[in-house]
Amino acid sequence: MSGYTHIRHSGSDGAALYARHYAGGGLTPLLCLPGLTLNSKSFEPLMPYVSGPRAIIAPDFRGRGLSAYTDPNTYRPGFELADTIALMDHLRIEKAAVLGTSRGGIVGMVMAAQNRDRIAGLLLNDVGPKLEAAGLLRIRSYLGRPAEFPSWEAAAAALMAVNPDQEGLTFDDWMAMARRIFRDANGLPKEDYDLRLSQGFPSEEDIAAGRVAEIWDVFKAGAGLPLSVLRGGNSDLLSGATVARMGEMVPDLDSTVIPGRGHVPLLDEPQSLAAIKRWLDRVDVVSGAAGT
Repeated sequence: MSGYTHIRHSGSDGAALYARHYAGGGLTPLLCLPGLTLNSKSFEPLMPYVSGPRAIIAPDFRGRGLSAYTDPNTYRPGFELADTIALMDHLRIEKAAVLGTSRGGIVGMVMAAQNRDRIAGLLLNDVGPKLEAAGLLRIRSYLGRPAEFPSWEAAAAALMAVNPDQEGLTFDDWMAMARRIFRDANGLPKEDYDLRLSQGFPSEEDIAAGRVAEIWDVFKAGAGLPLSVLRGGNSDLLSGATVARMGEMVPDLDSTVIPGRGHVPLLDEPQSLAAIKRWLDRVDVVSGAAGT
């Protein structure tokens, strides 16, 4: 997709990192943080609806996309947050609205707790302070395994087969998704992340035993910011009960269920777009629409 410039910058430890920068001005900059194995391409469906009046930055976390593969011990939210702050400093962005998909939302919650002066609002895309075992086990089942497909059509068909919770998509939609998830290696799709990313993910035993940390205090630290959450109606990672408890902790939380979507909503659904607009309007009012 055109309309962006390529940003190369150094991470918190000097790692060579990459981001897309969609130019804009006047309104609060929007920082789009991707999911665990995803990258800046995953926000392409959203861009036609939000680009123009505000700058938008979509990074590749280290070990993903065009960013450097580093020590797998650094594939953690703390390092990813430090890299995000380094990117904002590189672009001279004092404060930004953060839209975080899955892992990116976890980084966003930590940012609201630890670097509140840099965040103007937070929207969580199908992620919260508690993650369901079913979704974690599903991710664990494919994480770190090489992607081997004889064609892009085969990759799209495989995505369609393993994601029945994503309803109503055409085969062209699945092809576009495959292009966002995988990289092109001599004409064939390959995984677009460091397979060692799996080393920092909870084991099947820990997931099954419930030994996965919940971060309710981290989430609550974002109270007072414009906070929103999207939940796929078919999500196996973020439950309705978790969203309800989030709303009890932060009464002005704006929560929206996206029907026909699992983990994660693609962000171009009408319900997603309406929720994102409401959230950005709140962000701009609070920040005075003077994004810097």
